Amino acid sequence: MTNQNKQKMPRRELNIDFDKVDGLVPAIIQDAATKQVLMLGYMNQEALAHSQATGKVTFFSRTKQRLWTKGETSGNFMLISDMQLDCDGDTLLIYVNPVGPVCHTGDDTCFADTNHSKTHFIDRLRQVIKDRKNNPSDTSYTASLFAKGINKVAQKVGEEAVEIVIEAKDDNKELFMGEAADLLYHYLVLLEAKGYELDEVMQVLIDRHK
Repeated sequence: MTNQNKQKMPRRELNIDFDKVDGLVPAIIQDAATKQVLMLGYMNQEALAHSQATGKVTFFSRTKQRLWTKGETSGNFMLISDMQLDCDGDTLLIYVNPVGPVCHTGDDTCFADTNHSKTHFIDRLRQVIKDRKNNPSDTSYTASLFAKGINKVAQKVGEEAVEIVIEAKDDNKELFMGEAADLLYHYLVLLEAKGYELDEVMQVLIDRHK
């Protein structure tokens, strides 16, 4: 049995009144990393219990009138990361890590969208940086930057900017990407040190785009 078939997920109490919704609730499936909506299915109480027990999304098929684990034929399972219930208690939002394409057509999603963006990781990184600022530790490089003050943080951004310019003149992709990652990381640290949010920068770009 592979590791992906041993998927475990946090158990969360979901108080769904299945009688209220005639035994079926819609389940919106969203990629945990990219936030892309992948598909929509339906779950009854048994399908939900099976999904929680196995860590793989299992629907109730309205056409076949049976439980259906996504990927049971193709192997393209959707491994559950987390589940949330909407405010009315009658719609599920399920975060997953998909194994391969989701749609039977071979598309990434059932809406013919691509699902390759990794930019939502920036939000996770921002939270880590914020935590290092608010809960510093002696072993954290990020915390050490904050401890040295705004001038040192700004200096590091300047150094990384110079280094990426130097690498841009050559054709070594690996080195260029490394410097690009360093610059982005230190820029996010600078924003946090100043008490500004990346969303505020995005709003400036949005306003300019108008």
